[in-house]
Amino acid sequence: ALFKAQAETGEIKGHYLDATAGTCEDMVERAVFARELGVPIVVHDYMAGGFTANTTLAHYCRDNGLLLHIHRAMHAVIDRQKNHGMHFRVLAKALRMSGGDHIHAGTVVGKLEGERDITLGFVDLLRDDFIEKDRSRGIYFTQDWVSLPGVLPVASGGIHVWHMPALAEIFGDDSVLQFGGGTLGHPWGNAPGAVANRVALEACVQARNEGRDLAREGNEIIREAAKWSPELVSA
Repeated sequence: ALFKAQAETGEIKGHYLDATAGTCEDMVERAVFARELGVPIVVHDYMAGGFTANTTLAHYCRDNGLLLHIHRAMHAVIDRQKNHGMHFRVLAKALRMSGGDHIHAGTVVGKLEGERDITLGFVDLLRDDFIEKDRSRGIYFTQDWVSLPGVLPVASGGIHVWHMPALAEIFGDDSVLQFGGGTLGHPWGNAPGAVANRVALEACVQARNEGRDLAREGNEIIREAAKWSPELVSA
């Protein structure tokens, strides 16, 4: 299916094969198997696997041309309560040091909501090289990552085409938008769901590049795009 999709679209496609396992050796073995299959990306639950295991897997992926997607299952046990544990900002910075290409970072909109300024604060800490102190965004001291590569934020969880203007405006270009139910839940099936998301995204990017206000005109932009896409109309 992966190669068929690539042949039909002329674009690189991937499927997140889960490399999370009970030992570092098993994780690397799974990554090796994924590479042999020709899959360009694997996923690791870094909170469940731990930082040592994550760094081991990150080194293998880096040396062998695999992308590493980071899931954060179990993070809420640590960061949800304000009177114990630690903030996800700390977990995100630790992940950047451990290794990974993109990580779930909340959505601001959708089911994994988070306070906008605070979310964008740790998004900046993930992907920018130098971040100025800004207490309103939860950044309490200047952070200089020097040459350490960044990590792309992933917006995923309860998002659909009507969230697209907000997502494009909030996260910008260097981000990953994952639509699970927002794709599979399309009444016509998976492929039309993917088409609807793609049309909505490209319409929002074009509108933004033309100087339109996504926050204020978002619904209108989606409706205009829907005139040319029956898949988007039905989404």
